[in-house]
Amino acid sequence: MHAKDILIDGYGRIQEEVHAVLDGLGPDGLHHRPAPDANTIAWLVWHLTRVQDDHVADAFGLDQVWLSQDWEKRFGLGLPRHDTGYGHSAADVAKVRVESADLLTGYHDAVHAQTLDALRSLAAKDLERVVDEGWDPPVTLGARLVSVLSDDLQHVGQAAYLRGLFQSAAA
Repeated sequence: MHAKDILIDGYGRIQEEVHAVLDGLGPDGLHHRPAPDANTIAWLVWHLTRVQDDHVADAFGLDQVWLSQDWEKRFGLGLPRHDTGYGHSAADVAKVRVESADLLTGYHDAVHAQTLDALRSLAAKDLERVVDEGWDPPVTLGARLVSVLSDDLQHVGQAAYLRGLFQSAAA
């Protein structure tokens, strides 16, 4: 198995978990907050998808799906165009409201498709290319892709936990 195949498998697992956590959730579940300052499932899935979109597009010199496919307009969140959710306050989290999980899965699937296209183009030597010199040591493409994979899996795990809390409270 080649490194790109492992990455493709990993990003596929993110997509599977996003679909599983959103399956059958309505607005109450998507926006449930177990505490006033807690993140919501909608925010967590939006954020993990925005981070993947932003970071993968930047690393491969692509346009963000959020902007190029008009997802920003479809969501209509009233946030800055390039916002990914980093540093969001409780009030910012509350702005990420959707009427249907389909919007979140649609955006995630579009980002996933672009990510897979980029990953399929990889050669092993590409993973050593520096994509961010703002760190010491500079960040390679391989490190960036694993970082996004890890961050996304953590956030989808948090969303799954919130789903369990919501379902327990509703039972």
